[in-house]
Amino acid sequence: METIKVRGLGRLAARLFAAWGGLIAAKGLWDLFVGEPEANLYAPVPWAFVTRAQWLRWSGFELAYGLACLGLAWYVRRWSRRLPETLQRPRREPEFRLFG
Repeated sequence: METIKVRGLGRLAARLFAAWGGLIAAKGLWDLFVGEPEANLYAPVPWAFVTRAQWLRWSGFELAYGLACLGLAWYVRRWSRRLPETLQRPRREPEFRLFG
């Protein structure tokens, strides 16, 4: 018999989504209120290559994407509570043998 940890897979996926979503949402907030595009450092006049409207649209997308990942993390974490902690099944022999 082999034991498979089913609920742990859901928790792992939720943690990955939460970490990525938190990072991206924080970057979106930073860009929305504090940051500016890197093109402004090299342009003769700030906001010449990337307009403020384009920058706000991009940072809004980053924020929405990060919040969507956080929402998905919350949903996966909540859904994983319904899964069993472990699953027992008979061990199967692999169909593929490297040296056999």
